[in-house]
Amino acid sequence: MQIQLSGQHIEITPALRQYVTEKLERLARHFDQVGIVHVVLSVEKLRHKAEATINLHRGTVFADIEADDMYAAIDGLVDKLDRQVKKQKEKNTDYRSGVAK
Repeated sequence: MQIQLSGQHIEITPALRQYVTEKLERLARHFDQVGIVHVVLSVEKLRHKAEATINLHRGTVFADIEADDMYAAIDGLVDKLDRQVKKQKEKNTDYRSGVAK
């Protein structure tokens, strides 16, 4: 899994980069076919926004969230992505044989 992290109106510190990387590793545990993850962190006045696009083997998953704190936005983003990746994995599973396509 490759993570591309960029920021709009915010400097990406090493601590922030490490936090995003650790949280996104949770997605790789559920679905091993995660390709490139593009994460954009931005600040608009007092709202912190995090959005991500994931290129999977069979499709693309997008999620975004706004919060008062950047770390809370990242946590919410990963939760949304986790649900969407699990749903995508279930769609790709052949229920007759129990094997992923």
